[in-house]
Amino acid sequence: MKDCIFCRIAEGKIPSAKIYEGKKVLAFLDIAPVNKGHALVIPKKHYSNISDIPETELKAVAAAAKKVAAALQKSLKPEGINILQSNGRAAGQVVMHFHLHVIPRYEGDAAGFRWPKRAYEEGEIDLYRKKISKAFK
Repeated sequence: MKDCIFCRIAEGKIPSAKIYEGKKVLAFLDIAPVNKGHALVIPKKHYSNISDIPETELKAVAAAAKKVAAALQKSLKPEGINILQSNGRAAGQVVMHFHLHVIPRYEGDAAGFRWPKRAYEEGEIDLYRKKISKAFK
C-alpha cells in the first residue's frame, strides 16, 4: 500500500532503525518508544489488522517477536517485556498495518497498562459465552 508508512519502511523507502529482518518480517525500533528498545515487528506485506493477516504470516511475525524479545532481554536486561497488538482506532491502532509492539519494561517506569475492571450482571457472562461460542461455527 503506497501511503502506508510501514510498507514504505519495509520497502526501504523510509529509513528505520532496523534490528531484525527475515524473509517475511521486519523489526525496527519505535521512534516514539514507551521505553528505549521498544520495537515494532511487522509483516513485510500489508495487512491492516489481525483479521486480514494469513496464519502463515502471523506465525512469522509472532516468531520474530519472540526473537526480538529474547534479544531485548539479553541486551537490555529489562525486568519484564510487553508484547502488544491493537486492532482499529478504538483499540489504539495508529498505523493501519498489522504490527506487534515488543516493549522492555522496568519496575517504576510509569508505563502502565491498566484496564478498568468491569463486572458482568447476574447470568450475563453465560449470554456472552454463548454468543461468542456460536461465532466459531
